[in-house]
Amino acid sequence: MIAVLQRASAGRVTVGDRVTGEIGTGLVILLGVAQGDTEADADFLTDRIAGFRIFNDAEEKMNRSIHDVAGSALVISQFTLAGDWRKGRRPSFTSAAPPAEGERLYHYFCDQLRALEVPVQTGEFGAMMEVQLTNDGPVTFVMDSQDR
Repeated sequence: MIAVLQRASAGRVTVGDRVTGEIGTGLVILLGVAQGDTEADADFLTDRIAGFRIFNDAEEKMNRSIHDVAGSALVISQFTLAGDWRKGRRPSFTSAAPPAEGERLYHYFCDQLRALEVPVQTGEFGAMMEVQLTNDGPVTFVMDSQDR
């Protein structure tokens, strides 16, 4: 499971003309679910994300978590993170989880973040989405549950 975290001062996702999720200060998280990923992968990432100190304190040091800044998470499913770009000029997505499993684990990930008291907004699984982000920093991290 791959999560791209972007520290944001604002984030918004729309499907067509409908806003499905919107946050102020917090994290925009692009989440890719690969074949073989399990709840344990989501548990690992959500635990790390909820306590990850990447927000600035009064001395401009990354010393505060999403809880410390009363932030929210905007979680957007992005199966292309599981894509393989190494051969040819067209990516392969055979490493991505099947849609039903990807959706199940995406919702599980969101529920686990909520259980850790992180307010969560979402995109819409499988939909074409427009994502707007005001990146704060910019500060971006890539977390892969296979790298623990």
